Amino acid sequence: MSEARNKAIAAGTATAALNNLTTAQKNEALALMADALVASRDDIIAGNGVDIERGRAAGTSESLLDRLRLDYKRIDAIAQGLREVIALPDPVGEKIAEFERPNGLKIEQLRVPIGVVGIIYEARPNVTVDAAGLCLKTGNAVVLRGGSAAIESNKRIVAALRGALRKSAIPEDALQLVEDASRASANEMLKLNGLLDVIIPRGGAALIRNVVENATVPVIETGAGICHTYVDATADYDMAEAIALNAKVQRPSVCNSMETLLIHADFAGKHLERLAERFRQASVELRADAAARARVGWASEATDEDYATEYNDYILNVRVVGDLDEALAHIARFGTKHSECIVTELQANADRFLQEVDAAAVYHNASTRFTDGFEFGFGAEIGISTQKLHARGPMGLPALTSTKYRIRGNGQTRG
Repeated sequence: MSEARNKAIAAGTATAALNNLTTAQKNEALALMADALVASRDDIIAGNGVDIERGRAAGTSESLLDRLRLDYKRIDAIAQGLREVIALPDPVGEKIAEFERPNGLKIEQLRVPIGVVGIIYEARPNVTVDAAGLCLKTGNAVVLRGGSAAIESNKRIVAALRGALRKSAIPEDALQLVEDASRASANEMLKLNGLLDVIIPRGGAALIRNVVENATVPVIETGAGICHTYVDATADYDMAEAIALNAKVQRPSVCNSMETLLIHADFAGKHLERLAERFRQASVELRADAAARARVGWASEATDEDYATEYNDYILNVRVVGDLDEALAHIARFGTKHSECIVTELQANADRFLQEVDAAAVYHNASTRFTDGFEFGFGAEIGISTQKLHARGPMGLPALTSTKYRIRGNGQTRG
């Protein structure tokens, strides 16, 4: 029997115990896990160093290596994320609805754990901790399958977390890591119906597409982030510059960073050269349409393929548009329903953008970088869903629950 199947079975055996835990018991386990991460920093960083060196030797870009890199500060922040989850309300057991039927049946709808959650993700070791913490807080067992780029980091992180669980009321087997990082192990997880209740992919477009197209286990789709910022004719320059730079440069390797900047022709005529120079100072390569290149001679030509690419790097597309309609059409064609922004002082245009753009998060005068569980006040997130069923946008604790109806009667039968 394969490793993935074995670990899914082991996780499933833990669900009965998880269903009977109190919030206090789950929170105690999360606190022990946070402490274990801090205590194991040196060991985790040593494993992470192996992953970093392997990635660098393979020619991995520095922006992607940054997503992988761990140090004391980052591990402490990850541990703090677990502690913040402790402070969040436990959705399990929440009564969503309660009513009584004319025949005397008393019906209540409650939030309950999903069961066994499979997470398939790439080179971000923080996902290992975030996913474990959120799943366990909501009474779910979790089977993690990270990418080969972070395998040593993940093995040491999970060893520390499972060690902490041995001191808690949560069964150690509720947290599993599939150490086989081959494509075959991921593909096998997609078919573990009856063992995994849901799969959540986190990573690039190719990974997500493979999961969505090939899974027979239900999937919560987290999407690639081809995010846009549209700078309207009335935008305040200083605000537009700050938002655009933050959306691209603050951390270009993440899914809520901006990949294409759309600029109204009137704004471009006054400010594009100055704004482009700010991006050049930030070491951002610009790929632009003809109208933008006429003002920014050092930019290379942008193609439809560029507009459809999630760079995760210091590369930005720039396109000059004639009006809001043209910007909306571009976003509808190339967007991935993740995060989109308009910078404008005209309320009517803002209202229209917020209403018409089909995305999980739509912004007026704020950076797309805020699409994040912590920034929304949810604590750590399991991912950012770009689908429309069950959960959409940053997925916090409630997104990891299902519902159950409990019906109490006194002998009723149906005629």
